[in-house]
Parts: sequence; C-alpha cells; structure tokens
Amino acid sequence: MMRKDYISVLDAEDELTGLVQSALDLKKRRGAGENDDVLKGKTLALMFEKSSTRTRVSFEVAMNQLGGRSLFLNPQDMQLGRGESIPDTARTLSRYVDCIAYRAFDHEMVLDLARNSSIPVINALDDLEHPCQALADIVTILERRTPKGLKLTYVGDGNNVCNSLLLACSLIGIDISVACPEGYEPDQSIFEKARKLASQSGSRCDIIRDPKEAVHDSDIIYTDVWVSMGDEEEAKRRLEAFVDYQVNLSLVSLASPDCLIMHCLPAHRGQEITDEVVDGPRSIVFDQAENRLHAQKALLIALLR
Repeated sequence: MMRKDYISVLDAEDELTGLVQSALDLKKRRGAGENDDVLKGKTLALMFEKSSTRTRVSFEVAMNQLGGRSLFLNPQDMQLGRGESIPDTARTLSRYVDCIAYRAFDHEMVLDLARNSSIPVINALDDLEHPCQALADIVTILERRTPKGLKLTYVGDGNNVCNSLLLACSLIGIDISVACPEGYEPDQSIFEKARKLASQSGSRCDIIRDPKEAVHDSDIIYTDVWVSMGDEEEAKRRLEAFVDYQVNLSLVSLASPDCLIMHCLPAHRGQEITDEVVDGPRSIVFDQAENRLHAQKALLIALLR
C-alpha cells in the first residue's frame, strides 16, 4: 500500500514496480478506448508556484480521464499569497479536496504542507526532487528495455530531476552515472541513499566529470536544462560551466549503437541538446512527455482509490 504522500521517489520504494506496471496497463486500456472512472467524485487541487506545461496538463487530463476533477490554484490568487500559513492552508484544503499536487520552490514547504494535510500530497516538483518525472521516466524505459545490465548516463546539472532519477534507477536496478562539472553535483544525501539502494538492487551509481568517458557504452543518455527555474541569475556562469556537456551527435556516437535519448523537457535547443539529437531517431523525449499522463494516473489511483 502506498504511503499517504508522494514527496520523494522513496515514498514509493516498495511500490515502484507496481506503479510502473499500472501505468503501462492504463496506457494500453486508453489506447484500446477503454475508460477507467475509478476516481469519480474525487477532486485534485493543483497548487503551483512555478509555471508548468507537462505537469499541469497531465494531472488535469489524468483526473478527467479517471472520472474526477481538478482545481488549479495559483498561490498569488490565494490567501497564501497574502501571508496565510502553509499549515492553515493545508488544514483548509483538506476539508475541500481529496489530494493536493504542489509545485514549489522550497522542498520544506512541500513537507510542511504534507505534515499538516489529512489528505495525500504529491510533490509536483520542488528544488530537491521531481518524483513524478522520475516515475514517468522509469515507465518509458521499462516500456522498451529490461533493467538488468542497463546503463543510463545523465549529462548536465545535478538538479532535482537528476536527484529523483538517481533514486528511481537505483531502486529498479539500472546503473546510473552522472556527468557534471565540479560544483554542480546532485544532492549529496540523495546520492548516498542512491548508492545504498544500488548496492541492494545489484546496480551502481557514479559521478564522472568527463562526459565522453561517462557515456561510453551507455544504453540511455539523459539531459536537462542547464538553467532551471529559480537559477536565472546564474545563467551566464552556468552556460560557461556546462559548455562541454552538450548532448550532440559527437557525444552520442560514443554510446551504444542503439542508445536512447531522454530529456524531461522543456529543452533549450542549442544549449544542453542539439536539434539533431532531440529530433533524431534515437530520441524518446516525447514518449516521456506522454507517459507523464499514464504515470500520474497510476499514482493518483494508488493514493486515492
């Protein structure tokens, strides 16, 4: 049984494989024109401090297809924007809706919301993790490959997406290497947790400075933007630091011949990835985007049914 909340990938430590299978089953059923109204009468509140395309749309469509409803809440339009506390907001929303998906700048705010809510809280992205993205990524990978012996290389900034991907890959048994410049490593605590999980699943995780060395014989290359939301003031310094970490045809040529390319989107084309790669035959980035919908549906059912 799922824990009450999904704040971190670790909250689904024992359910990850089941969630992946559920997402794939829901995808097949949708493709066959079958409907699942299992969340009829349920309401999801989407409380978003940051802009969103895939996360917001996939959650809204997921609730609609499952027979429920969603309610979009901009914190600046709520009393939260005028100083109401997170605990009071949590207690109030718990009386109205059945679940809250919170996209926040600060991880502690998500934790505070969950601590004070009597209903499930989903981390729809914060500064530490993006667990919904990682769930969809594993769905996308296992749709095509078996995890045993699989090698994924993440190239770029050790950000929230990287943190969640480290945990998810280590849980499922996929080898993961992070290629990043010094000073842009993933969260140290999460990396240590991932290493322990990898030792249990029979996989491994590493940090390698040289992207060319890191992608050698990789089955999957994954990248994300170099300047995330909230990092705009560091843009110039970041672009200089990551100049050798672009995923281009030259770098991809060093990986396995059937290597897959992943990106959580949005992509800054010409920065972290080139058009030839993101639009190329190895790219599965739009399958990733689609699978956000199916992964979210599986998660909502597990938390609300």
